[in-house]
Amino acid sequence: MVFALPITLSSRSRASGRVSPQRTALDECFAALRRGGRRAFVPYITAGDPSPEKTVDLLKGLEDAGADIIEVGVPFSDPMADGPVIQSSSQRALEQGVRLSNVLDIIGMARLSTPIVLFSYLNPIIAAGRDVLDRAAESGCNGVLITDLPVGADPVREEWLGSGTLAFIRLVAPTTPVDRMRDIGRHGSGFVYLISRLGVTGVQDSLAADLPQSIERLRGVTSLPICVGFGVSRADQATAVAKLADGVVIGSAIVRAAAESVASAIVFAREMRRAIDAA
Repeated sequence: MVFALPITLSSRSRASGRVSPQRTALDECFAALRRGGRRAFVPYITAGDPSPEKTVDLLKGLEDAGADIIEVGVPFSDPMADGPVIQSSSQRALEQGVRLSNVLDIIGMARLSTPIVLFSYLNPIIAAGRDVLDRAAESGCNGVLITDLPVGADPVREEWLGSGTLAFIRLVAPTTPVDRMRDIGRHGSGFVYLISRLGVTGVQDSLAADLPQSIERLRGVTSLPICVGFGVSRADQATAVAKLADGVVIGSAIVRAAAESVASAIVFAREMRRAIDAA
């Protein structure tokens, strides 16, 4: 299903999805963290894994464990940016019939006070129809991150995403030139997701050696909070990233623990919360 968006683009900035300056729940979250001298703990989960019912329990448990923001992944059949752990979780969710509409139902049932970022590839968003952003906001989402939509790739849909009620989080790679980092920062909101290293998501033994330099370059061109993800899987890594960034995204390690049990994922989340607070 493909839908046309009747949007008139008046400038290059609008074509790349420049967002309005309205204050969001994510802005309030980072403001509160700054006042407390703390860094954001941002766990990622795949909706529908281990099951839709357990996902509700997992969301509630992550909130209780101290998550500041939760990224909720939409299962997708071709998750090209993800490693084997998240790929497998996505496949398990799809086999249970979980689609984007079900993801929004799950988020609505959890009724969290923690801000939620809908994390998706572009195709499920397109297939869901032109009202999907409004439905996502009604379910409890506060932001949206599209994995495969770089700045300038699809100006009409970027404008649609950037002008809606959800914060539009953009991705930055460690190899992104500074000028493009600046452009990405101007056309996003909520926070910037800095990919810590090249490649796909997954548990890693070490952090990228050039991560401090990547964060420094990005800080020089955007005032948005910077959250770092891809490969953070241990307490020492979480502490190291929290000393540099405004938030730490932990995905594959949480998803792997959730595959064992919701309880295991919550125990691990509490460990990550303590590690981030130790920075």
